[in-house]
Amino acid sequence: MPERERGSFAAEASDTQDEELIGMDLLRACEGAALNVFHWIGKGDKEAADAAATDALRGMLNLTDMCGTCTIGEGIKDEAPGIFVGEKLGTWREGSPVVSIAVDPIDGTTLTSKGLAGALTVIAAAKSSGADHRTLAAIPSFYVEKIAFGPKVREGTGTVRVGAPIEQNLEIVALKLGKRVRDLVVCLLDRPRHQKLIEDVRRTGAAIRLIGDGDVAAAIAPSDPDSGVDLYMGIGGSPEAVVAAAAIRCMGGEILARVWPRDEDERKQLEADGHGDLMKRIFTTTDLAVGEDIVFVATGITDNTMLRGVQVNGHIAVTYSVVMRAHSRTVRYIKAFHDLTYKTIHLASTSQHTHL
Repeated sequence: MPERERGSFAAEASDTQDEELIGMDLLRACEGAALNVFHWIGKGDKEAADAAATDALRGMLNLTDMCGTCTIGEGIKDEAPGIFVGEKLGTWREGSPVVSIAVDPIDGTTLTSKGLAGALTVIAAAKSSGADHRTLAAIPSFYVEKIAFGPKVREGTGTVRVGAPIEQNLEIVALKLGKRVRDLVVCLLDRPRHQKLIEDVRRTGAAIRLIGDGDVAAAIAPSDPDSGVDLYMGIGGSPEAVVAAAAIRCMGGEILARVWPRDEDERKQLEADGHGDLMKRIFTTTDLAVGEDIVFVATGITDNTMLRGVQVNGHIAVTYSVVMRAHSRTVRYIKAFHDLTYKTIHLASTSQHTHL
């Protein structure tokens, strides 16, 4: 084999190994966060639940052999303790892969505190060329208007567009899925700001699935053929859009997003900060999550459309997780059994392995 080909193959094999190893480390971090928050489910204290998940997630991530920089983290939208943008994660050992990290210790803190379905721990990682190179976008606004759909809708002629009439978008989705518009299921966050959108969708005859929280899983759902959701749309968190985009890249779907200022003050601030042109831009999945070296991992906290939540029976805890890779379009579902008499997780607050 010529030298150039050998080197190319070796680099490709190394990249693949990096993804696989990081994927398993991220899996352990997600599992640790979900297990650490289990005792806060239904206790009515979402701040304490978020702090517990964050403590475990940070602690486990800092054991991972990577040079990680948080691009999307807590504190952007919530005044909660969290992993913040710019924070360094991992061992930062020389030669370790350089990655952008997006985290949401709990997607659905309110759901967790109320003991309701739909909460997840999620992490996305995308390989970078250097510590200052961001491969997971940082959108400056708190919220974005978004539409997410699956691979079948993405392919072929006819395009779903942000800002297009609802009837037009639903007709395109129905045509590509081989359904009638009235047989479509559209998922939205149950918010007052969506009242007109809800009325417009129902006017077409399509069904609506309203959710209280859990924006990430909802945006991923149309790319999952078993979810029963055909389209996700509405205004939600910009960090959640980026995290969802990483998963959607792995599944072949699409998410489109546009900056949505909450009020005139935020609009003026965005313009003053030099983001005026950004407000006119439509971000695609490849804008939000760049490249093919992307890994997405999630573990269920409470039951949701994608994963079951943590279950504890005596000294055995069961977690349900998913690990996705964009490079190979591989989606693995993992059911793990944890013996709590032996299980430890590494907490950032104590810098020690702690029994659950």
